[in-house]
Amino acid sequence: MKLRFLGAAGTVTGSCFYLETAQSSILVDCGLFQGTKDIRERNYGSFLVPPRNIDAVLITHAHIDHCGLFPKLVKYGFQGRVYATYPTV
Repeated sequence: MKLRFLGAAGTVTGSCFYLETAQSSILVDCGLFQGTKDIRERNYGSFLVPPRNIDAVLITHAHIDHCGLFPKLVKYGFQGRVYATYPTV
């Protein structure tokens, strides 16, 4: 099992964690980066994991720094399942 910190490491925003096993891959949150210009510019780069390779996304809650980049993930090829609580959806 591998866990990669793709966001919210070294900054408070942009929550995004990639969990990979031999059988599947899950993205926990897909958050927007906020703050200074250099931090916000991270929103315009490529995803560090190809969206088509992600089996599922778990959104922990509906704050923009946890789900704000999800539409971009879909635009660039994510087609997996999405898990979230009813209030989050």
